[in-house]
Amino acid sequence: MFTILQKEVSSILSSENSIDSKLLAVCSLLKENIPHYNWVGFYFKNGDKRELKLGPYVGTPTDHDIIPFGKGICGQVAESNENFVVPDVQAQDNYIACSISVKSEIVVPLFKDGENIGQIDIDSDTPDPFTAEDERFLEFVNREVAKIL
Repeated sequence: MFTILQKEVSSILSSENSIDSKLLAVCSLLKENIPHYNWVGFYFKNGDKRELKLGPYVGTPTDHDIIPFGKGICGQVAESNENFVVPDVQAQDNYIACSISVKSEIVVPLFKDGENIGQIDIDSDTPDPFTAEDERFLEFVNREVAKIL
């Protein structure tokens, strides 16, 4: 499944659409084709501020359009520069709840020229669904996204 989706991601990102349109299309592709991806979105560093700003996403609307570095899973990834897989969000002290249905989360940083400029964030209503294969796939997605930024 991920191999087919890699080709589709590359195709979307090479289109003539705007960057936001491309990112939204990638979010939609992932949510529609990976059963355990219930919310898919991008957060980006907000200028020189130590915060993330919500970019294109698909899924339940969220009030978390700005996340300070260090806060929640996304804020922790902004500081650690490392993937963060959360099998059970209820077990995380520093978790920012977006929806009561969310059971797990994966956040993978997005690097451009060696700098962490954002991340892809996936919420799942399924407990502990994320594998190393999800991580490698999302790292691929972010490498491809970095090429258009």
